Amino acid sequence: MARFIIRRLFQMVGVVVVLSLLLFLWLKALPGGTVSALLGERATPANREALTRALGLDQPIWVQYAKFVQRAANGEFGASTAVLPGRDAFEIFLTRLPATIELSVGALLIALVLAIPLGYLAAKRRNSAWDSGLVILSLIGVAVPVFFLAFVLKYQLAVEHNIFPVSGRQDPGLNCTRVTNFFVLDGLLTRELDCSADALKHLVLPAVTLATIPFAVIFRIARASVLDVLDEDYVRTAEAKGLTARVIRARHVMRNALLPVVTTIGLQVGGLLAGAVLTESVFNFPGLGSAMYQSFSNKDFPVLQVLILASAGIYVVVNLLVDISYAVIDPRVRTR
Repeated sequence: MARFIIRRLFQMVGVVVVLSLLLFLWLKALPGGTVSALLGERATPANREALTRALGLDQPIWVQYAKFVQRAANGEFGASTAVLPGRDAFEIFLTRLPATIELSVGALLIALVLAIPLGYLAAKRRNSAWDSGLVILSLIGVAVPVFFLAFVLKYQLAVEHNIFPVSGRQDPGLNCTRVTNFFVLDGLLTRELDCSADALKHLVLPAVTLATIPFAVIFRIARASVLDVLDEDYVRTAEAKGLTARVIRARHVMRNALLPVVTTIGLQVGGLLAGAVLTESVFNFPGLGSAMYQSFSNKDFPVLQVLILASAGIYVVVNLLVDISYAVIDPRVRTR
């Protein structure tokens, strides 16, 4: 197991290095170069020359790349020019990260809690009205654009019927205590349960919106996987031995059917980060997605750099955890 994890860690480092190189080359290819991109309208011959020396852009390209990696490792990306002007880009990332984690975890939990049981139910009742209805529901989840669903839910449940808040993460009038910047967790830690409840209420609509595509994909994979497993000889043998339905479901069906589902969950993390850009923008949810949109629209390259690297890092780490869980479920994977 340890050898498997070490091998995956080396692969993860390789991915991050390649991405950092691509990001470095992208910055070099910007119109006017990195200096013009960072200074924008403030560019003058004097401060261009000063920034060129500070960034080491007058040195050989391999030295420039080494300095770029060193600054990235130290979190030195420069100051924001548009998202929060003058504020350190890495600090903006740390401030916005908890919101996106809360949103992504909430969306993924909704998707998993619904998709896996419903996938099993649809497979057990194949070709029934239940099966057909759930398959149609999953197709709708994939077909409906995230931004359209976000506007529909916001208008119907927030604006029209006032069931949920229209936007934001929490009512600022509550004056809640900040500990970790995870608003739901902070309310629990400080025993300000009204703050946790309010944060959860603000989280519902964005999380449901973001969960639709992961739900649809995981449901389809779970259904297909359970159908395959139900046709295996070992399941029929277990039934012939007289084992209870509960034992067969837990020990023989779901344990084997979850293998492709676990892989799919890891792949959906990238989709959650991409969907968060639209979802956070519609609900004015101050996370990484909205910061990505603002920095890209306004050419805030310091913030854009840290968000690109951080998003890739999060994606790689999550997939490492998925690989480890896959190896725990199926020990044969460790030898591959």
